[in-house]
Amino acid sequence: MNKSILIIGAGPAGIEAAVALKKLGYEVTLLEKETQTNTNLRNKMLLFPDFSEAEELVKTIDATLLKNNIILHLNSEIVHLEQKETGWIATDTNQKNYHADAILVATGYTPFNAMRKEEYGYGIYNGVITSLDLEEMFKKNCISNAFGEIPKKICFLQCVGSRDEKSGNNYCSKICCITAVKQAIEFKKLSPETEVYIFYMDLRMWGQGYEELYREAQEQYGIYFIRGRISEAAATFDGKVQIKSEDTLMGLPLRMTPDLLVLMIGMEPSKGTKLLANSCNCVEEYGFFKTINPILADQKTDYAGLFVAGACKRPMNISDVLADARAAAIEINEYLN
Repeated sequence: MNKSILIIGAGPAGIEAAVALKKLGYEVTLLEKETQTNTNLRNKMLLFPDFSEAEELVKTIDATLLKNNIILHLNSEIVHLEQKETGWIATDTNQKNYHADAILVATGYTPFNAMRKEEYGYGIYNGVITSLDLEEMFKKNCISNAFGEIPKKICFLQCVGSRDEKSGNNYCSKICCITAVKQAIEFKKLSPETEVYIFYMDLRMWGQGYEELYREAQEQYGIYFIRGRISEAAATFDGKVQIKSEDTLMGLPLRMTPDLLVLMIGMEPSKGTKLLANSCNCVEEYGFFKTINPILADQKTDYAGLFVAGACKRPMNISDVLADARAAAIEINEYLN
C-alpha cells in the first residue's frame, strides 16, 4: 500500500497503533516530542492489578518498534495540523512539514500539578509528596520522610486535581483509587509496621481485579480507609505535617500527624493535546480531544483522516489505551480503503 500515516505521540497508544498499521502494510511515521518513548509509563514502578513491572512493559513495547522497522523521530514536537485536498500536513516547532494521508493523534496526558492545591502544602511542607514522587521512591528502593526516616504513619489523599471544581476538573481521573491501593500495599510490603490510611470521597474500582485488590488491602495488609476529604495541611513545630479532615461515615472531625502525606494526582490533557485539539477545533471542555461519538465513533473526529487514540481523549488505564489504539488502527484502515 502506498498510503502514508503519521502518528503523533510515541506512548503505548501511538506505538500500538503504529505496529498494527505497519502489519497491515502501511507506511507509518511516528513522532515524539520527548527524547524517549513512553514518558508517562517510565515514571512508574509496578502496575495494577498484578504488580507487573512497568520497565518490562516499556521494553516489550519498544521492542515492537524495532521488530517492525517503524520510522521514529524523537525531539519532534508537532504544533499545527492542517487539512489539504491531498491529505494532511503536520508542522513541528522547526517549521518542518510532514505530509500524510491520515493522522493519528496519541499525545496522551500530563499529571496534575499539585502545587495548584495550596491547601495541601505541596512544595511548601517537606512531608507532602505526590503519587509520582512515591513511585520514584519505590524505584530507588528508598522510602523516607523529610528526616530520612522510614515513615511510621502515612496518609493517601484521593482526588487531587480530579472531581474538583476549584481546580477546574470536574471529571474523574479513573486510575487514582486503584493506584492508591496498589501503592499502599507496596508500602506495607516494605514496611509492615507502618500505619497506612487512605482518605477517599468514594472508591471507584473500575477494572477486573481492582475490587479484589481493595479487599486484600484491608483484610491482608490492614490498610485503613477513611471516607472524607482533608480540608488542609499545616506544618507542626517539629517540621512534620498535620492534617485536618472529617470522617463522614462517623460524622466526627479528625486530626492526624502523618510522617508522609501522599497526594493522588489525576490526569490532565498534555500541552500537546491542548495545542493540537485547539488548532483543529476538536477540543472538549477540559482541553482533551473531542471525538464524534464516545460510543460509536470514539476514534474519529469531525475531520476526515484525523483520528485520536488513548488518554488524549480522557483519562484511561494502560489496558484501555492499548485497546483504543487497536480500534483506531482498524478505523484508519477502513478510511484509507
